[in-house]
Amino acid sequence: MPKTEYNIIGQRPARPDAIEKVTGQANFGADFTLPRMLHGKALRSDYAHARIISIDTSAAEKIDGVKAVVTGRDFDHMTPGGAGDLTRDNLAIEKVLYHGHAVAAVAAISLTVAEQALSAIKVEYEELPPVMTLDEAMQDAVILHEHNLKDGKPSNIRSYEQRSAGNIEQGLAQADEIVELEFTTPTVHQGYIEPPACLANYNDKGQSALWSTTQGHFPLRDSVAQMMQMEQSELRVIPAEVGGAFGGKIATYQEAIAMLLSKKSGRPVQMRMTREDVFRTAGPGAGSKIRVKVGAKKDGTLTAVSAWLAYECGIGGGPMPGGVRAIFAPYDIPNVSVEGYGVYVNKPKVRAYRGPGAPQAVLAAEGAIDELVQKLGMDPIEFRLKNAVREGTESHNGIFRKIGLVECLQAAQQSEHYKTPLKANQGRAVSAGFWHNGAGVSSASLHMNSDGTAELATGSVDLSGTRIALAMMTAEELGIPVSQVSSIVADTSSVGFGGNSAGSRTINATGQAAVEASRDVVEQMKQRAASGWNVVSDQVSWEEGAAVNQATGERLSVAEICRTADGTGGPIGGRYSHSAVAGLGPSFAVHICDAEVDPDTGKVSIVRYTAVQDAGTAIHRDAVEGQMQGGAVQGIGWAMNEEFVYDDRGAIENPGFLDYRIPLASDLPMIETIVVEVPNELHPHGVRGVGEAPIIPPLAAVAGAVSNAIGVRITETPCSPPKVLAAIQQKG
Repeated sequence: MPKTEYNIIGQRPARPDAIEKVTGQANFGADFTLPRMLHGKALRSDYAHARIISIDTSAAEKIDGVKAVVTGRDFDHMTPGGAGDLTRDNLAIEKVLYHGHAVAAVAAISLTVAEQALSAIKVEYEELPPVMTLDEAMQDAVILHEHNLKDGKPSNIRSYEQRSAGNIEQGLAQADEIVELEFTTPTVHQGYIEPPACLANYNDKGQSALWSTTQGHFPLRDSVAQMMQMEQSELRVIPAEVGGAFGGKIATYQEAIAMLLSKKSGRPVQMRMTREDVFRTAGPGAGSKIRVKVGAKKDGTLTAVSAWLAYECGIGGGPMPGGVRAIFAPYDIPNVSVEGYGVYVNKPKVRAYRGPGAPQAVLAAEGAIDELVQKLGMDPIEFRLKNAVREGTESHNGIFRKIGLVECLQAAQQSEHYKTPLKANQGRAVSAGFWHNGAGVSSASLHMNSDGTAELATGSVDLSGTRIALAMMTAEELGIPVSQVSSIVADTSSVGFGGNSAGSRTINATGQAAVEASRDVVEQMKQRAASGWNVVSDQVSWEEGAAVNQATGERLSVAEICRTADGTGGPIGGRYSHSAVAGLGPSFAVHICDAEVDPDTGKVSIVRYTAVQDAGTAIHRDAVEGQMQGGAVQGIGWAMNEEFVYDDRGAIENPGFLDYRIPLASDLPMIETIVVEVPNELHPHGVRGVGEAPIIPPLAAVAGAVSNAIGVRITETPCSPPKVLAAIQQKG
């Protein structure tokens, strides 16, 4: 069991990266340069779906200042399927599959020359009908990937998952009230501010180097090495600071292209996406279509739920599994039937977006629950408490260990917000969300300096303050001030493998690695002290940063032990690598939203918002609250304004933040936070992970509040003024 009392954990120390970032000294992807560096640029298709007949690069190659040209045929050793599909998503080979799909790239002495070269490349296409909606794609009338088979035939359905428990028909027959609804959500952007950028330096006589803004430099190294037919040891990837990602910078975009351009030219090559490139071609968050059916008895007991979910697809199936896991996950329901589909459409292959798949699923589930609650005349939180999963509950996600959903619901119920009366034209909704929390492979190395300070290195990119949180966990174990722990993100040649910083896995999995490496170091320091006292290490305890001789009471501090380390066996250091199991420390979040709707225009204003979440143990309290607030804001924007708008040719019509409107500070109230701490008993410090859960309830909370304000259920996001006004007018 984890401890419940700490000296450092739960505090709010300053982040080590804060000063560099606010003063502009931090190095992001576009900040890295090398002597003789060339500029890479991609030629992008003007079709959303077309077969490539030919590409003529001869004129471009003759332009003065052009040093290299590549096309998809340079990567045709990557066969369709798996990594080959990722390669083709970066640079088309046989077909273009979305408007803006890269078909060729050049490296030149300047961006001006590079753009001149792109205009000289001639591409002949056979235009094909674009498939832009899930309904159209699932008919399989036009096939996007001929190698993708379903029941032995080419299909646009990339993946399928089904979960069930009990007997759904019997459960619905037992219900006194049944609600059946269909929800749709659009394709959206993660909202990161920094466009992807990289710098590649190929070295045919040694180790090549790649700098990139990425969520995972080890998986990136493996992908690029595979595409380039290199050994992994031949490539070193150095992670840059990341100016936002939220799942959108997990897979490669242009890194392998830059590396091949560097190989062909013999010079370093930098590639940077423009803002328009990002919107047109970088992996977005998936659109969805979800149908739900929910039944309950008059006393509010849920008897059965069924759900059908379809999501736009990614390289490996997209966010559908996250939706299947999340839908109705907060509730103890005996009869469940859930099926999910991942479907290819002629849009960029989706990437993750914070809690991938879950916000859309919870929108549908909680919307139906709200309708049911209103039919039964029950209090929304009382209904959820009656049906909430608890420790020992068996669901389609397995058997829950100790969890904090009930505590979150109770905190929401007791909040001032929930007790405050509403005004005219206002509505309130409650939404409960679930995230299983990722884990995976993580590594940490810890080295003690001769003055007793510590150097912690991990392979997990810092997206949200994880460096300081890992340093706090390390300092807690060592018993030294956190200011004496230097926490860095090391490159791929300097520390053991670490997976992507995604899925709320970093403080869970990498935190465990840091703790175990710290405990290894503590044991070594106890042994050094024991040797000097001529006792065994079992007779030495570790208390507040010092080894204590249990027989005599003598003490040796960290600094004293490290000062003499060279003479007692050499420098002290520890390391730990492991593969943690996902889903063992799930998180629940409960949000309350108050929305006001102008009945004449349909304009929605969020007047109050509270986020409640079980963090397990809040390591860095500012970071935890910031994650809760940030996730809520992203979800509010998704619910109210955000959507990609495509024309009939499959081209996005709002490729920038001017026309794709994310929330401004003036659009929002202060996001109130209530941190619940029910420690994860499988983590040494009780951590659950906090990054995904905050974005999962907001779509349902906002849409529900708007629905309750106008008396009409909103089943399509965003809740933009035209849609809301149409719903009001339809009601009459």
